[in-house]
Amino acid sequence: MTTEERIRRQKEMVEMAGRFYEKKGLQPIAGRIVGLLTVMDKEQYTFDEIVEDLQISKSSASNALRLLEISGAIDYITVPGDRKRYFQLKKRDKFALIDEHRVTLTDALNYLERTLELKADKQSENAVLIRDMIDMLNFFLNKFEELKKEYISQK
Repeated sequence: MTTEERIRRQKEMVEMAGRFYEKKGLQPIAGRIVGLLTVMDKEQYTFDEIVEDLQISKSSASNALRLLEISGAIDYITVPGDRKRYFQLKKRDKFALIDEHRVTLTDALNYLERTLELKADKQSENAVLIRDMIDMLNFFLNKFEELKKEYISQK
């Protein structure tokens, strides 16, 4: 694959990232910025480079960058003697994504347990479904740490 072909495909992936993150509830431009910082070989971009590479307005870039900083997805560095900020993906532990899913599943489990407590008929179809989901979530949540340890031992 030529350099030009690889860069073209990377840019397509940046657009795909925008659509992917939009489906997850993020602004499309914020998703494209995450894609840019993830997919492209260059890992740090100035504000002006982001605006230019993504062909977006400065206000859209500013709003998206602020949202991404607040959400903890990105941060920036500065270089002594240079007034520019260089945006990059936030450096995280390799298990951060899995841990975020564990938190989300734990929240879902707590919601379902509270819901089941309020059901008058614990044998109704919905109550049985909720109880099955609680059992499944408990099973998966109990396996998270075990699987992380197993993964580490294989490395």
